[in-house]
Amino acid sequence: MQADLVDRARSAVHDRAELPGMSLMEHLEELRKRLMWGVGYLLLGCIVAYLLKNQLIAIIQKPLVDIGLRMTMTHPTDAVNLVIKTTFVFGAIFASPLILYQVWLFISPGMYAHEKKFVLPFMAVTVGLFLSGAWFGYRYVLPGAMKFLIQDWGKNFTHMITIEDYTGFFLAVILGLGITFELPVLMFFLALFGIVDGKFFLKHFRYAVLAIFLLAAILCPDPSPVGMCLFASPMLVLYFVGVAIAFFVHPARRKAKMQAA
Repeated sequence: MQADLVDRARSAVHDRAELPGMSLMEHLEELRKRLMWGVGYLLLGCIVAYLLKNQLIAIIQKPLVDIGLRMTMTHPTDAVNLVIKTTFVFGAIFASPLILYQVWLFISPGMYAHEKKFVLPFMAVTVGLFLSGAWFGYRYVLPGAMKFLIQDWGKNFTHMITIEDYTGFFLAVILGLGITFELPVLMFFLALFGIVDGKFFLKHFRYAVLAIFLLAAILCPDPSPVGMCLFASPMLVLYFVGVAIAFFVHPARRKAKMQAA
């Protein structure tokens, strides 16, 4: 199986290498241009995030405030570090659609004409899935974690939730789930390039279930089976969405559809 996947990946790379494209120097120049645009959009997003820093910090702290706590400063620079971290992370999130578009512009010369039509769905789905994962973490995982870890398990202790520790935990949950929800996008590209197809994902479904529940066991604040099942359910749904997408975009299906027409 592993050798077959490697052969498919090599074949996909070989086929695209034969597409009429740019020279090495042209690729480097294009990469430089896209990086410059990406950095510019990131700076713009950071400016917007800085102007909204008070509202964003209030959003970050809300799961703590809801249980009657607030973040604690243990060093004079903690508040400044929080503003810097908040500005950068949320600035990147705000600028992500424009940055993703630059990524697409960079990789598009190595794609066939019929594949380039996926640019708008790619951007919409990628941003939408990331925001959905972040919202799921903020709406359900973080409040559950605060209640379970602090009010239930930590009820016999004095609470001093530092800015550094809390923001690290907050970003790990939000960004981790946001990235995890990008699973259908990864499956989309693997199928689009002909490396795997929907049958492959269905055949190895049991391994995907195992990986999803292991991830749920790590991230879920509630160790009970019910809690982990609720946590893993969205990822299982996303896996099947990815399977459907893989069947739709795989080159073999597109070729069969063209021959039928």
